Amino acid sequence: MGDNLGDFEQLVMLAVMRLDDEAYGTSIRDELKSRAEREVSPGAIFTTLERLESRGLVTSRYGDPTAERGGRSKRFYRLSPEGRRSLARAVRIARRMVQGLELKLERP
Repeated sequence: MGDNLGDFEQLVMLAVMRLDDEAYGTSIRDELKSRAEREVSPGAIFTTLERLESRGLVTSRYGDPTAERGGRSKRFYRLSPEGRRSLARAVRIARRMVQGLELKLERP
């Protein structure tokens, strides 16, 4: 398993972490829209979550069926311990790369 995370994978994992026990497809999509200012298709989110789960970086569980969902269950996601380590590593690398470039990034 490769340790490198793509940009979109990082965003999805950050949304899952931020949402904690309420991380499911629609809430992740809403989080990406509001915080990352990205319109993302549900298919892109679910494909990414499936890939992350197959790599052991997220886990999922089904909630209870609800009447408002026609008796269907939501699938909730959490970062696995390996996922937290991979995401922390990616964030550390990004911080090191940005360090000292703040002024240059603010220039037009």
